[in-house]
Amino acid sequence: MEWLGLDEEVKWCFWEGLDEIVRQVPSAERLFIGGDFNGHIGSILGGYSKVHGGFGFGERNGGGTSLLDFTKAFGLVIANSSFLKREEHLVSFQNAVAKTQIDYLLLRRGDRVLCKDCKVIPGEILATQYRLLVMDVDIMLKRRKRSARGRPRIRWGALTKDKAQELEGRLSDMGVWRRSGDASIMWLTTTDYIREDARNVLGVSTGVSGGHKED
Repeated sequence: MEWLGLDEEVKWCFWEGLDEIVRQVPSAERLFIGGDFNGHIGSILGGYSKVHGGFGFGERNGGGTSLLDFTKAFGLVIANSSFLKREEHLVSFQNAVAKTQIDYLLLRRGDRVLCKDCKVIPGEILATQYRLLVMDVDIMLKRRKRSARGRPRIRWGALTKDKAQELEGRLSDMGVWRRSGDASIMWLTTTDYIREDARNVLGVSTGVSGGHKED
């Protein structure tokens, strides 16, 4: 959002709108916010130690204070203030007369440990005078444990050459391969016969999964 030239009412509407959106995000969900807030948080904490990591750039202004207040109200932290960086990795906007830090990435304070790094890449220019701000996040996906017990499964691991021949003979005697008609019905009927005879020839497990997802 471009703030220059806008009156205070427009800026207030922006913060009200962002406030409403963030309130709709469940507290258990990850939350990442990034944007050009056109505010300077500065390099001094000044009462914002829980949201400001102490590694900002320049001096704080009104826009930076608004961002810090918003971040504090929702238990967030400003990621690109949390890592000691050279000036070139802090400045996100630069022209012929000025260089500033106006782009920020925010995340929940409880998720701060997930953020491994956050910096500006000087060589990557998104638009004239703007530089790319990136954040490295390490999120471990929890694998859902499978239940140890389930429905009995066919013991496909017991399939040998002799048993395969026996199974084929039983199916041939039943005329499974000579059926005709609707393809879908033929497929369902055939698979039912195969499963039934496989249970008789190979046996079934006691319900403990052996690694086969399906019969």
